[in-house]
Order: sequence, then C-alpha cells, then structure tokens
Amino acid sequence: MNIENQKSAPVYEALERLRRQRIVPFDVPGHKRGRGNPELVKLLGEQCVGIDVNSMKPLDNLCHPVSVIYQAEQLAADAFGAKHAFFMVSGTTSSVQTMILATCKAKDKIILPRNVHKSVLNALVLCGAEPVYVNPDVDERIGIALGMNIDRLRETIEKNPDAVAVFVNNPTYYGICSDMKAIVELAHSHGMQVLVDEAHGTHLYFHENLPMSAMEAGADMAAVSMHKSGGSLTQSSMLLVNENINIRYVEQIINLTQTTSASYLLLSSLDISRRNLALRGRESFEKVASLAEYARDEINSIGGYYAYGKDLVNGTSVYDYDVTKLSVYTRDIGLTGIEIYDLLRDEYDIQIEFGDIGNILAYISIGDRIQEIERLVGALEDIKRLYSKEVTHIHNSEYISPIVAATPQKAFYSEKKQLPIKETAGKICGEFVMCYPPGIPILAPGEMITNELIDYMLFAKEKGCSIQGPEDCELKTLNVLKEG
Repeated sequence: MNIENQKSAPVYEALERLRRQRIVPFDVPGHKRGRGNPELVKLLGEQCVGIDVNSMKPLDNLCHPVSVIYQAEQLAADAFGAKHAFFMVSGTTSSVQTMILATCKAKDKIILPRNVHKSVLNALVLCGAEPVYVNPDVDERIGIALGMNIDRLRETIEKNPDAVAVFVNNPTYYGICSDMKAIVELAHSHGMQVLVDEAHGTHLYFHENLPMSAMEAGADMAAVSMHKSGGSLTQSSMLLVNENINIRYVEQIINLTQTTSASYLLLSSLDISRRNLALRGRESFEKVASLAEYARDEINSIGGYYAYGKDLVNGTSVYDYDVTKLSVYTRDIGLTGIEIYDLLRDEYDIQIEFGDIGNILAYISIGDRIQEIERLVGALEDIKRLYSKEVTHIHNSEYISPIVAATPQKAFYSEKKQLPIKETAGKICGEFVMCYPPGIPILAPGEMITNELIDYMLFAKEKGCSIQGPEDCELKTLNVLKEG
C-alpha cells in the first residue's frame, strides 16, 4: 500500500471543488442544493444537502467511471490488496448478488453453507443456480453455526466436481472465521472460484493480528460492508476482485441492477473512510480489539453470561476468531438474546446490533469509547439482577440443517397455496422466513418444512424476533408449493 497516495480522496476533493464553483443547477435533484426543501436542510445541514448532486463530467459516473471515481476505486484496491475495487451504493446485498450473478448461470452448482445472508439466496432465485450446502458444525453449548469445515468441503467438492464456485461467509455475524487459505487452495485446485461475504470483516485488512482477509487468502471476490466496521455511511459498500476476474464483465453485472443515480454522499463517504482506514486503521482497530477484550472480561465476571472469543478456536470449524466482535450467550440467566436486546433498548437506552434465541451481538467499532462499554456492562449486570429467570428447556440452536426439495428459483416462482402454519409440516416452502437481524433465513423457498422448524419459528416470534420474508408476517400461515 502506497501511504502517500492514500492521503488523497478524489471524489471528496472533486465535490469540494464543485462547491467552491457555485454552479447554478438546472439538473436533478430537484431540491436544488436544498433551496426547494428547507426542512431537509434543517434535518441534514447545508453542507450535506449542498453536495447531494447528480453525476456530471467533473464528478465522473459510477456506471462507467473514468476519472475521480475510478481513481478512488484504484486507491481502495491498493488499500485492500485487491486487483480492483468497485464502489457500491446499494449496500453489501448488491455486492454479494453481483458476485453470484457474475459467476453462476441457471443450473450451475454453487457450494455454500446454509447460514448465509438472505442476499445470497435471493441471488440464487434471480440466476437459477443450484445450491449445494456444506452444513456447518453447531456449537452444542451456545447453539451457533460455526465456520466451514475443510474436510466436509473436500467431500462436497469431490461429490460435485461440476460446481463453479465456493461461497464462504467470513467472519460470521458471531465472529467465527474459517481457514480461508485452505478453502481457496482447495477450490482453486478444482477449478472453482471463491466468493466471500466479508460484510463483517472490513477491519481484517488493517491489522496483522486479526484473522486473514479474503484478498490475502487469494479469494476471487469479496463483498465488504464499509458502513459496518469501516465507518462510511449506511448503504455504502465495496466489491473487491482479485486476479483472473474479468473486471469489465463484473461491471456489466453491477449495472444490471445498481442505480444510475448514485448518491455522492455515499460515494464520498467511501472515499473518505478508505483514506481514514489506510492512514489510521491499524491503531483504530487495535483500540477496538482492546475494548472488546475488556468488555468480554467484564461481562464474564458478572456470571451467568458467556462472552466468547478465542477460546472457541479449534483449528477446524472455528479456525480463528475475530476478537473485535462482542458476542454474548445469554441463556444461562434464563433469558433469550432477543429479550435482552429489547430490555437494553427499552429500559437502558442502549441499542445493540441484534439478539437471537440464545445470543446478543454488541457491535464495537472505531467510534466507541470506554464509557459506552462500561454502560453496557453495567446494564447487563442490572438485567441479570432484576430480570433473570430459572433456566428452562427451550430452543437453543440457531441453525437447523435444511432438507432441500427444489431449487430456490423453481420454488419461488411455482404455484403456491396458503396453509395454517401448523399444517405445513412435510410441505415444500415457497417463501423466505427469517429473523432480522441477522437476516439468515430459517426457511428458504424449496426447503422442506418440518415440525422442528415450525416450533422454532413460533418460539422466535413469541420471544419478540422481527419476522421478515413471508407474505403473512404474523406467521399464522405459510405459502407452500401446490405440488409437493
């Protein structure tokens, strides 16, 4: 990485030049630098609204960048150790879907774990590729799905030598990391591309003591959520590509779905955040890791909670752990993660990332301070004292292995009928069902509905999880395939 070059921020600098020129706008957006919408200016500020502009020659065009956006993307590629970086303004969902659509056609096989974000399965609906699942191990104590087991992946590849790609989510929401180097070497030896959902791993590129990044491991493409640990504005993301990828073809795939009216607020935030990480990322994430370790120690000293970390590493299904993650198992105090999530927000004015059946995730990043950590620890201690209950036998696993009866695309577009949920066991699901966050489908189109899954979904709803995906979000009914 060329540090001297990294001091530049081409998109941001172009916007500042435009601001000084005081150009009279006879183009969109219609608010005309805020004059037409004073309430918007009051909300966002004149500085912000004043650079909410449309593509023009001095600012380049995201659909086919040739000047300042292209320069900014080259700087990002250098910072992340990639051949090229694409700025994305439709979130990492768009980046993930681009990877799959650029790699898979209808009826192609793609090898992946089932505990992926909904964007992955949505992409399979769009392109018609066939998923071949490598079911992850599940930690028996905390109930979470672990990383990709290399031996199980090898078996799957040998049974499906015609697969075109291996998809990996690394790190997972909970901080679990797979052996990326071994996965890449194995897949490449069989002529398969490696695609990585690295939404929660932007920071891996900026400290040598963190788990190996996708680009360093030699993966072909990786989607990174700059707006998560990278500090850019929400919805801004990057798609990293390595050698042997046709950049122009990937650009064509991006332009199938991405907006032609890219937000320069998002683009400039990517540019500035890349510069910040390149110049100050190492010291920033060293501090983040230190805060997370301190929080883990303090939470574990309360008793009842289990804030896990490097102690999970076993060299296989947990090859490494992202120590910046603060994931906490809560069930030993008789409360689900979603119950603690709600208590923290409603009673203590603390908003964490998510709570599921057995765990919570508090996202720690470059903007956090020790006082916020202390407040969180104090609240968790208080919750244990005031709200803990006798531990009862309730659902513990966040992952139930699917029974695939049809491809996601075939099931999604098949004729369906609506049945009461308790009458759907043995039927093939025709829609998605998920708790959001984290947005990992409990059921996907084409999967067999079982009594275990029905019980899990109803339990999650009862405990307050936000159910998304199905036509009936009350989960009184489900859409199933008419045939099958």
